[in-house]
Amino acid sequence: MDVPVYNMDGEQTGSIQVDESLLGDHVRYDLLKQAVVRWQLNQRQGSARTKGRSMVEGSTRKLYRQKGTGNARMGNVRTPIRRGGGVAFAKQQRRVRREMPRKMKQLARNSALLAKLKAGAVIVVDPLAFDEIKTKSFVEMLRKLDADRGCVVALDAPNEAVYRSGRNIPRTEIRQVYDLNAYEILLRRKVIFTRQALDNVLACPSTYRPQAESATAG
Repeated sequence: MDVPVYNMDGEQTGSIQVDESLLGDHVRYDLLKQAVVRWQLNQRQGSARTKGRSMVEGSTRKLYRQKGTGNARMGNVRTPIRRGGGVAFAKQQRRVRREMPRKMKQLARNSALLAKLKAGAVIVVDPLAFDEIKTKSFVEMLRKLDADRGCVVALDAPNEAVYRSGRNIPRTEIRQVYDLNAYEILLRRKVIFTRQALDNVLACPSTYRPQAESATAG
């Protein structure tokens, strides 16, 4: 599978061959769904809550006697049917997290990248560098690469000029390649790699880090 290489002016300068077997041979859609649902679930704050009748202020005394007033029978002011009363089925604050084994997360990330490769939505920009921090230059580059409708840019190393030039552009994320997850890869229309970032992916598909760093981490 060939991945096109462009310069920042949108001109193709070559291509890189990618062996599908490094990324698992085929796309595992069931695993991708698990990874995406897990990521979205873990973004929830779980802070939604309401007050039940035992939590609101007010006396527990019966408002008036049961019979003889001509009114409907009534309990205390905290009842859910009265204004200012508690909520009938009150929500309580809770934190829900779903975990996934490390190897499953790695395999899901590889499947997401393989799906993008099969769709022709992965490109390499070489070199990717800005002489000055300028959002206009970043926007112009994305337009020339036909990536201005949404993309994630994967860098091999921190680059302040690139990050600060593109951080405010809508539907554009800038990530270190080893920080990518399956959801972020699938979220945008295109994935843009630096040449070294893609080399890191192919050299170590499990961590997306250079081999020396991967050996140290292990």
